[in-house]
Amino acid sequence: MSALEITASLSYIVASCLFIVGLKMLSSPASARRGNLVSALGMLIAVVATLVAQGMDYHWILVGATLGALAGAFAALRVPMTSMPEFVALFNGFGGIASLLVGWAEYHRSLSLGAEIPFAAALPIYLAILIGGVTFTGSMIAYAKLAERIDGKPTLFSGQQIVNAAILLGVAVCLVAFLAAPAGPYAYWCVGFAIGLSFILGVLATIPIGGADMPVVISLLNSYSGLAACAAGFVINNTVLIVSGALVGASGIILTNIMCKAMNRSLPHVLFSGFGAAAAKTGAVYEGEVNPITPEDAYYMLEAAQSVVFVPGYGMAVAQAQHVVRELGELLEKNGADVKYAIHPVAGRMPGHMNVLLAEANVPYEQLVEMDDINPRLDTVDVAVVIGANDVVNPAAREQEDSPIYGMPIINVDHARTVFVLKRSMRAGFAGVDNPLFFKENTRMLFGDAKQSISALIAEFKTA
Repeated sequence: MSALEITASLSYIVASCLFIVGLKMLSSPASARRGNLVSALGMLIAVVATLVAQGMDYHWILVGATLGALAGAFAALRVPMTSMPEFVALFNGFGGIASLLVGWAEYHRSLSLGAEIPFAAALPIYLAILIGGVTFTGSMIAYAKLAERIDGKPTLFSGQQIVNAAILLGVAVCLVAFLAAPAGPYAYWCVGFAIGLSFILGVLATIPIGGADMPVVISLLNSYSGLAACAAGFVINNTVLIVSGALVGASGIILTNIMCKAMNRSLPHVLFSGFGAAAAKTGAVYEGEVNPITPEDAYYMLEAAQSVVFVPGYGMAVAQAQHVVRELGELLEKNGADVKYAIHPVAGRMPGHMNVLLAEANVPYEQLVEMDDINPRLDTVDVAVVIGANDVVNPAAREQEDSPIYGMPIINVDHARTVFVLKRSMRAGFAGVDNPLFFKENTRMLFGDAKQSISALIAEFKTA
């Protein structure tokens, strides 16, 4: 090996170590920002080492890098926090299509040079194309659902499973034909056909998934993008791309499993059950009297509270209420109350959505409490304030066996002495299941925009 190749290999080892350290740091809100920077440094080292080792013409690379950096910076600065889930879905999709293009370009280059394509190269090419295509179109559908460009409910049709099975069979036939003769006369058509099938499969695999399952879908598509990148790394024989893709793929699968456990559902059930379409049919409709409350009355109860737990949900993101929530929490602390923020694993539209929002508002990390830690303490809590959350606090998950969400672990806010639910209306949550919490004797409904309602509470504290 030349000195340049040795330097590149050492740089790849350093970059891989930084990826692992950065990934570990991302597991804690307190170190997540540093972990992101550490991982970004690793990627910078990997990119520079690759460009130097390959001795490429940098002109077009610099043009592409500049345009990509400008587009990424513009999008990151302009995207609102409510749109972060669909932003992540777009990232996953772009990663998938990049891997597909790498596989296709390498295959086309080998054919143009008349080079032999061994099995060890042909299989990664096919996998990079297949997984990349599924990731791209699947992520675009996820983006469209999250951005409400299309209906977020599951889309089901007669014979859907048969169609999916036929597509998978076609993918397998193309794979066998391609591997039998990668440079043969029909191989090019097999690859093109596989690209088309992967696009269709990505769409059909995502449209049956309802909006309530989007946190699982986002983490799963993130895993797919990592696996596609890993396959692309084998295609171009780049060690650091293999390592980083494998890390993303493995961490995405682990996170997907965590999300499924948080909903007490298996991954096949998430992918194939069409959850949400059946919810409206099987979920019970609750009737009874609700107890509305005004900000003035809510203030008196909060002012006397010794312990308050905020439970944020997607409604907080929509209202952009995280900053006023933090301000109200600080006022409660000054008033002598113990304040915590209970985070459900699948609250929001992507993994960690509520953590990101509260971190943006500079809520102290030590006040964020996971579901399993807060539940045993809720019966001692004076006031639980539910801000736009619905399904993750629905007692039907414990009490109603025929409910579509039965068995799903929830934050047991109904065990608190008093519950404030901040909602615009009595509409069901994203899962389409009615919530008996609204009719509990210890529940008070504070109707209206969450940001305005909390701002009114803040005004009451400041004028008291």
